[in-house]
Amino acid sequence: MTPVQQELLIATGKVLVFVGVFLGLFSGMTYVERRLLAFMQFRLGPNRVGPFGLLQPVADGIKLFFKEEVMPEGANKWAFMAAPALAIVTAFLAIAVVPYGPTVHLFNRDIPLQIADLDVGVLFLFAISSLGVYGIVMAGWAANNKYTLLGGLRSSAQMFSYELSLGMSWVGAIILAGSFRISDIVASQAGWFIPNWNFFRQAPGFLVYLVAATAEVNRTPFDLPEAETELVAGFHTEYSSMRFALLQMAEYVNMMTVAAVGTSLFFGGWLAPVPGLQHVFGRDIGLLWFLLKMGAGLFFFIWLRGTVPRFRYDQLMNFGWKVLLPLATLNILGTAAWIAFSK
Repeated sequence: MTPVQQELLIATGKVLVFVGVFLGLFSGMTYVERRLLAFMQFRLGPNRVGPFGLLQPVADGIKLFFKEEVMPEGANKWAFMAAPALAIVTAFLAIAVVPYGPTVHLFNRDIPLQIADLDVGVLFLFAISSLGVYGIVMAGWAANNKYTLLGGLRSSAQMFSYELSLGMSWVGAIILAGSFRISDIVASQAGWFIPNWNFFRQAPGFLVYLVAATAEVNRTPFDLPEAETELVAGFHTEYSSMRFALLQMAEYVNMMTVAAVGTSLFFGGWLAPVPGLQHVFGRDIGLLWFLLKMGAGLFFFIWLRGTVPRFRYDQLMNFGWKVLLPLATLNILGTAAWIAFSK
């Protein structure tokens, strides 16, 4: 086997592994979220199918797979079918440049736990996340339903407004690392104490990222594109069966990507809080640290959903343009000034 064929085989294997892991996490997250929300709201949650309700995601998947596919008579057929596919493809593309752990030695080769370590990894993330809005807008428009169209339009206005703040929240971390490569940003947070994390060095940028990313993935309190009380079910009102499942899957994968990116940019990625905890019995446990940090981020999203009410649309737009964007701009100017005058 030639070196090119070996690299192609390794790349294909990593894609299959990462996609499979995220599909499994999506299934598990549907269960975890329902159980945690039930606990927070003094309910039981899923507890009938399997021990502790653990097989509920399997039952839901079987139900969605065998449900009838319904398409409105006046819908645009191709756009209606393409929207869920576009949403899930853009969601999975974003995970390609996120590093999930240190380099591991397998099959006599050093293999990074990352699909593609691009020099412009942050720019790739921003570009792909910007494409996600098209799947939602297309789903809302293609159904030929006024309510779904309103949901799609709300989504586009919301995403375009908060994407600017989301991208600017990364700039401070990029300046401190001097690189667009995500692995370099992780490495720039290495040190002997937790305050090396950008969570402390870039606290305003992290706050902007947290709010903008929540709005970007349509999570409470920014879930206006699918506000059930106002728009029936938003942009996916007319979807059923596996097309509906793909749209929900895209939302959860985006949420996991946001947690993974936040872990890398602001919490040291796979690095331990202190170097002494990076190795256990001579083994680098960076992947475990990454999963713990990512899990904490996902728990925060669930906690937010269970406690915070939805914003009004005027509050959403005012906050994005009049508070979040100026704060992101001041953070960039302050970071640049500190770097310039500290040399």
